[in-house]
Amino acid sequence: MTQRGVNAPVLVLNTQTQRSQGRKAQLDNITASMAVSDIIRTTLGPRAMLKMVLDPMGGIVLTNDGNCILREIDCHHPAAKSIIAISRTQDEEVGDGTTSVIIVAGEMMKVATPFLERGMHPTTISTAYMKAMCDAVDHMKEIAFTVDKNDDNAMLEVIRSTIATKFTSKWGEMVCGLALEAIKTVAVELQDGSLEIDTKRYARVERIPGGMINDSKVLNGIMINKDVIHPRMKRRIENPRIMMLDCGLEYKKGESQTNIEIGNETDFSRLLQIEEDAIRRLCDDIINLKPDIVLCEKGCSDLAQHFLQEAGVAVLRRNKKWEMNRLARACGKH
Repeated sequence: MTQRGVNAPVLVLNTQTQRSQGRKAQLDNITASMAVSDIIRTTLGPRAMLKMVLDPMGGIVLTNDGNCILREIDCHHPAAKSIIAISRTQDEEVGDGTTSVIIVAGEMMKVATPFLERGMHPTTISTAYMKAMCDAVDHMKEIAFTVDKNDDNAMLEVIRSTIATKFTSKWGEMVCGLALEAIKTVAVELQDGSLEIDTKRYARVERIPGGMINDSKVLNGIMINKDVIHPRMKRRIENPRIMMLDCGLEYKKGESQTNIEIGNETDFSRLLQIEEDAIRRLCDDIINLKPDIVLCEKGCSDLAQHFLQEAGVAVLRRNKKWEMNRLARACGKH
């Protein structure tokens, strides 16, 4: 048995913390779940209303996407956090139905309330929901039918049911057509006949200020929002020979501290000459492969710019890794 000293630390609980248990805790969880559901209930369907969300940076977001709204909510209730996690999981796994799944979850909680008030155990209610889910899956298998992926009209009907409500009727059809065209651009047919559609890595929406919405189009390739690093380099090259480098076109500095002692005035000129010779050798190796354009992930020194420009090679520097991967895929190199 120990005795606490006078100056020993004391654990102080937050006076605002509330601890509930039993039936009250269950009903509180249901109330929190229904509160989250009611937030985005009016954003579902063709007559959905937009929500004005104030983000942490002070900007205003206008959207009727349930997942986007719930992302901005600062929630501390554990049950409400679980409901919001459902929306995030739905968006990652399916990509659609984020609002619907929250509303369905809220209604299931609401329907379970009378059973809890009658004293029914939560495990019994959960088991009944599992049986109902199995029956629903069996019924969906009965009414399901195969859609021909080569039939554009059938595919547009599917797309229209998912994203047409996100836009006004003026732009809905155009956006559905753009979505179908984008999917066809990035889709790759595998050996087993299935399609691999990786939109997160190989499809990207580039926003350019100015213009109208109907100016949007799908590029059969990629767009890199960069300019050449030398004003005399070519900006239009048809059917180019592309070289992609994950290194920089500059003199490599020592990884540790390097001390150089200069004894006379010619030593500094000699150091500059050594650096120039190293960059010249690097550029000569690149020029021997006869590329039309070089993309590197890191920097490009002024000397390298000069040598490559004299050889008629355009250079784009500081490209991101995912941009290089997309360019490689667009050129047919997976």
